[in-house]
Formats: sequence, C-alpha cells, structure tokens
Amino acid sequence: MTSINLLTKIRNNKGTLLRTVIYTIGHFFIAAVCVMYFTGASFDAAITDAIVEPLINGVWYFLLDKFWASKITNNKENLATY
Repeated sequence: MTSINLLTKIRNNKGTLLRTVIYTIGHFFIAAVCVMYFTGASFDAAITDAIVEPLINGVWYFLLDKFWASKITNNKENLATY
C-alpha cells in the first residue's frame, strides 16, 4: 500500500478514527478509576494497568485467533481427504 493510498484511507475515515481515539482514551480513564476505587491503587499504577491490560488482551486474542483459524483449516483439509 502506498503512502498516498494510506493517507486517502485516513482522510476517508477521519471521523471513525477520531471517535476510536476518544473511546480509547475514555476507556483508559474509566478503567483506571475502577482500579483505583476497587483496589486503592495510586493513579500511576491504575493507569498503567488500564493501558497494559488491553494490550496484553489484544496479543492474546491475536494468538488465539491464529490458533483457532489453523484448527479450522486443518479440519477442512482432513474432511476433504475422506
């Protein structure tokens, strides 16, 4: 993908990207407030958790999806041989 195509896609999705960034920032602060309220953690510890935890979940989801997709592909290949 060329940089011109990427810039065009960004311009075409400017509203969606802005709402996504606003949602993400809101999520971080809501999660941090929940951690602070329920655990008594400091703001620094709570915001770190609020940022790191979704990133780890994203990696977990990616790995799970890759594993799941490989099992589906293997099952389809096994069914085709019978």
